[in-house]
Amino acid sequence: MAYATTNPPVCVIPRIGDHQAVWLYKSEDVHTDVDAADYFSNGSALGMKVNDVVIVTKTTATIGSTMHTVTAVTAGGAATVAAAILA
Repeated sequence: MAYATTNPPVCVIPRIGDHQAVWLYKSEDVHTDVDAADYFSNGSALGMKVNDVVIVTKTTATIGSTMHTVTAVTAGGAATVAAAILA
């Protein structure tokens, strides 16, 4: 599946000062699809910024959640995320 603007991520913890915001996103897409360049086509309009955290929950047969970081927001407004590495 592809991202649909009718199912946007929701900002659950807004940014305060220079800190990141936290977003929740539920989708049938696997996390590797969500990591595609410019996946969130309206990311800028939603208010996504580089270094924001996005928690993605898969809603189909293989249920699970993954954590991602916004790595880019283009001039056209799309946001790209990458799977976060927790150390």
